[in-house]
Amino acid sequence: MGEKSRKPLLVLYASQTGNALDAAERVGREAERRGCPVILSSMDEFDANSLTLEKTVIFVVSTTGQGDAPDAMKVFWKYLLQKNLPKSWLEGVHYAVFGLGDSGYQKFNFVAKKLDRRLHDLGASAIVERGLGDDQHPSGYEGALDPWMTSLWRVLYQINPTFFPHGPDYIPPTSQLLDQPKYQIVYHELGLLQAGLSVVSDSKSPAMEIERARSMSPAKLSYDKSTPDAFLKMVRNEPLTRKGCGRDVRHFEFEFFPSTISYDVGDVLEVLPSQNPDLVDAFIQRCNLDPEAFITVCPKQRGSHHLLDGSKSGQALPINLKKYVELAMDVTSASPRRYFFEVMSYFATAEHEKERLEYFVSPEGRDDLYQYNQKERRTVLEVLEDFPSVQMPFEWLVELVPPLRKRAFSIASSPSAHPNQVHLTVSVVSWTTPFKRKRMGLCSSWLASLDPLQATGVTIPAWFHKGSLPAPPPSLPLILIGPGTGCAPFRGFLAERAAQDTSSSAAPIMFFFGCRNEGDDFLYRDLWLSHSHDGGLLSEARGGGFYVAFSRDQPQKVYVQHKMREQSQKIWAALSEGGAAIYVAGSSTNMPSDVMLAVEEIISKEGGVAREAAAVLIRRLERDGKYHVEAWS
Repeated sequence: MGEKSRKPLLVLYASQTGNALDAAERVGREAERRGCPVILSSMDEFDANSLTLEKTVIFVVSTTGQGDAPDAMKVFWKYLLQKNLPKSWLEGVHYAVFGLGDSGYQKFNFVAKKLDRRLHDLGASAIVERGLGDDQHPSGYEGALDPWMTSLWRVLYQINPTFFPHGPDYIPPTSQLLDQPKYQIVYHELGLLQAGLSVVSDSKSPAMEIERARSMSPAKLSYDKSTPDAFLKMVRNEPLTRKGCGRDVRHFEFEFFPSTISYDVGDVLEVLPSQNPDLVDAFIQRCNLDPEAFITVCPKQRGSHHLLDGSKSGQALPINLKKYVELAMDVTSASPRRYFFEVMSYFATAEHEKERLEYFVSPEGRDDLYQYNQKERRTVLEVLEDFPSVQMPFEWLVELVPPLRKRAFSIASSPSAHPNQVHLTVSVVSWTTPFKRKRMGLCSSWLASLDPLQATGVTIPAWFHKGSLPAPPPSLPLILIGPGTGCAPFRGFLAERAAQDTSSSAAPIMFFFGCRNEGDDFLYRDLWLSHSHDGGLLSEARGGGFYVAFSRDQPQKVYVQHKMREQSQKIWAALSEGGAAIYVAGSSTNMPSDVMLAVEEIISKEGGVAREAAAVLIRRLERDGKYHVEAWS
């Protein structure tokens, strides 16, 4: 690449929860500090057909679920997979790929690996080996990102020195490092609002408040819907585990309010949690903000790197500042990113605080920052209270405070069996940090705190969407594997099929459930057992079966995969003769891969084929829509 132009470096990213966007912005920032102009764009805002016009492209992509591409990447990826693209289509294009993933998942960084291979197959040239960020690393994905970027800058400089006029290792003086915030806050006088707009009264609608706050958020993803599909009212909050057993799993039932909504079994419900109002007030006070102010948030300039809808931002209606913080900024549970500490260091007026913040964002302090921040799950409010001399402008806070994210849950009900209701099975998250501080999950603990008799006025914003478990037709025999709260979608499957089971015509279900102790956390025990005899869908007489593994009720641990091996002949018959489909749901750690290994062994043993052939058969099941996994960390 002998061209000495100053064409900007293109950084394309695909982010599901915002981590890949954070990493891509870091790559862009570090390149610009070295004198290289950058264009930053989400893949769903970039025309894949114009990739051939680029000389150098950096890709930053995350892997979601069980090896899935982020929503923002799906159209772009489909374009790259076209069979009519020649092998020389990207000849002359240089690229680098950085992936974000979690090695606790079986398909670790699967999307980055697939993208790397496909770009190579289309004739593009990799300039550095792909980087694979790992959430399990002591420093998170940055443990891989930092050395990968160092290699990237040096190779880019070798390819074209004009990328970095002062060399790849040049960093300007500290005083020149702070960027300008990308967003501006416009404050509106209440009197003028009341005189000129009905916005104050209009904005009292919960749906409008949520839509307004979240559509103005810098973290607004183009495919993410701001307005809730429905509001829910809790009508049941029932513990499913024995009190004092060390685990708290709840069964929640909600009614739609004010209207009904349609969904399928296997769908996912997203809930926007409510933050502790005292902590929101403490944040507003700590930052010297006026909770009564009305504001609009808008980008300073339109560009490909802005995720805000430009058409909306030009006419954005004002929102109360406190409401914006409550609905769009996670100040009470999420840990801030590294760049938050970097910007804090510029606003620290106490020398010892400035030194500590500068150390945290240095390469030497990276691991200590991870221990202080992510490992302890320090919240934005806690971090700001630890550095009292820092007064960050609200523009920076809006840009850098983690967004308040919706929490996703597998739906545990059936629209046929539970009309106008949706049910969830939720483990109330709690843990102790390395410094022995008790932490609670924001959404699960909030839901658990609601009393249906007392919370009649509490409406819960909710969104419905398809998950990884498509609703099966009643004629399809099922093999379900769902330990712990993984049983949630299968409660819906069973209820739906029972409603469809006119004159015992529906296909049978084999269900493998697992928990720690029979007396502590045998979730929905009576429901499963009632369907496992008298000709029920889980009864062996119908060709089904209910098999439960109590992992800690005996000296030797017993898990769902052990119970599956005990029923290997029956599973093989259901697959080979009955055409059954396998559905797996639960924790992402080892369970999905252990289950797949057990299925592979069963096919090999009962089918009399080599393990390699059994693995091919599983891939065929996946291709044919007969093997589905929904896993979460």
